[in-house]
Amino acid sequence: MLEQSITIINKVGLHARPAALLVKTAGEYPCEVTLVKEGKTFNAKSILAIMSAGIKQNDTIVVKADGEGEAQALAAIVALVQSGFGEQ
Repeated sequence: MLEQSITIINKVGLHARPAALLVKTAGEYPCEVTLVKEGKTFNAKSILAIMSAGIKQNDTIVVKADGEGEAQALAAIVALVQSGFGEQ
């Protein structure tokens, strides 16, 4: 299992469009991908789970990937978050 903490930088946090991008990216890998916010774990392959997390700008989350392709999945999601989901 790999994990990395990252801060959400886009101004509106994980609203529908960036949440959908995150779910799409996570779904491209066979491994399990989860987000942890304030001790609660959310399935990164579920749009409902991500939307229910209420992740806002400047929130720090932990991205965890476990299984086949975990390194690639983690790198792709971290890169997506660091890019501000293309909203910067």
